[in-house]
Amino acid sequence: MSAWTSTRSMAGSNEDWQQRLATSLKQHAWSAALTNIVVKLAAGEQLTLQDGLTLYHHPNLNEVGLLANEVRTARFDNKAFFNSNVHVNQTNVCVLACKFCAFRRSKKAKDAYSMDIDAYIEDLAKYAEHVDEVHSVGGLHPDWGVEHYESLFQATKKAFPHITIKALTAVEIKHLSQVSNTTYEDTLRRLKEAGLGSLPGGGAEILDDEVRAIICNGKESSDEYLEIHRTAHNVGLSTNCTMLFGTIETLEQRLNHMISLRNLANETNGFQCFVPYPYLPDNSRLPEAQLATGSEVLRTIAISRLMLDSIPHIKAYRMNIGDELAELALQFGADDIDGTVQKESIMHLAGSTTPLEHDRFQLSRLIKDAGCIPIQRNTTYERFELYDAPEPKRIRRLNVVQ
Repeated sequence: MSAWTSTRSMAGSNEDWQQRLATSLKQHAWSAALTNIVVKLAAGEQLTLQDGLTLYHHPNLNEVGLLANEVRTARFDNKAFFNSNVHVNQTNVCVLACKFCAFRRSKKAKDAYSMDIDAYIEDLAKYAEHVDEVHSVGGLHPDWGVEHYESLFQATKKAFPHITIKALTAVEIKHLSQVSNTTYEDTLRRLKEAGLGSLPGGGAEILDDEVRAIICNGKESSDEYLEIHRTAHNVGLSTNCTMLFGTIETLEQRLNHMISLRNLANETNGFQCFVPYPYLPDNSRLPEAQLATGSEVLRTIAISRLMLDSIPHIKAYRMNIGDELAELALQFGADDIDGTVQKESIMHLAGSTTPLEHDRFQLSRLIKDAGCIPIQRNTTYERFELYDAPEPKRIRRLNVVQ
């Protein structure tokens, strides 16, 4: 991979894309209800909670999407990003029992599993030739501390030096720190030295402790989530951030969640991507969930792009929302669709039916079908390459009658 060296060079300077946005916004006749928001966006001002509510209640979803798409194209032209990755969930054993989680098992459950280091390496080896990222999150195993993950990451980097390790959510970092009696900073520094390259953003759910007490009681608090990511940024680890919506939260709580993440991004410049995804109810335990429609998913992705100017990328997480909606989302402010994945457990246990066998060509075709240019990236959005490979040749298989 070459072509670009950083996210900033990909999008141009902040002044460059803001100027492009101000120019492009003038080319449309916007509804009176959105005029104040358009003026703020053109001037580079961050939107308020009330602005977000206006966008949620605006009757014309397509206009909200068009506004978000103008921001996306001002930043990244018509490029959309993906990467070549695999998910290896190292254990489903967890000391917590979050109401929405279909993945977690008790240590004594018949289908509980805990990969030892050799098993993890053996599993990753099946995909290592075709990926440059392994995404590993799992349960809070009662017996695994920092030392276990130091050994795991060292072994992984030794076996596959070309693969970036994106692993461990904020609550996993909290758990490891507690088990090993270390600070967040010490835990993160040790894991970084062992080979950890980036943190995913999972576990944010909704950063409101009243909501968290109901849907994920016992996980890290809102402040702890933010502090762990702040610490990761301070030790030189970039991170993603997420939002699980469609459970019991209000629109105000969603927007305050975005604003909390934006404030931290303003402070550290360490978030690289925001991943909003709807709650999938099929096999988990939250009957009071509101559930998000497809149009609400698209609206939330669009509003995310408009609210989060200090977070460069917005991901349409196709493992959660499906390929069709992910393709649409690329016209509603999203600029990333994650990766080839190859293998995934958590979302599929929760009800996702998105195919796992997508290779790079299929992802590039999805992006092209959305009218965008496919760009393969690395984990940390520092290396980019235009993906323009021809369709693989199909091998015709004949039945041979003996």
